[in-house]
Amino acid sequence: MRLLPWTGTDGKACYLSTDDPSSLLSRLADDVEAAQLASAETVLAGARAVLHDDKSGERAVRFALTRAVESLGDVLRIASVAATAPDKAGHTPRAPVDVLSYPSVAQTPAAVLTSSSPSQNDKQE
Repeated sequence: MRLLPWTGTDGKACYLSTDDPSSLLSRLADDVEAAQLASAETVLAGARAVLHDDKSGERAVRFALTRAVESLGDVLRIASVAATAPDKAGHTPRAPVDVLSYPSVAQTPAAVLTSSSPSQNDKQE
């Protein structure tokens, strides 16, 4: 069973059961994963630029963080597939990581997202 890089309309994981890595759905999943990794590189570059710009406002930082969290979820899903792929002898190296259980930004309390940012009352040294 292969965890696919997308979810169903109900938000649940989708799996592919095939022994053919060159099947149409296998190739589509490979292409989607490659696109997600390329997108993550772009998001990372953009987030770094926002963080290095002292003039970045809250809206830009929040946007960059939201995109970074989305990309991190995609990358974790891809990594969990790679880490749990059976070797040539058919042995699975470890139990699958349930990346779907990680909370999304929408589920993360705002206090967690802003806890490390200085308040207006904090003095800068």
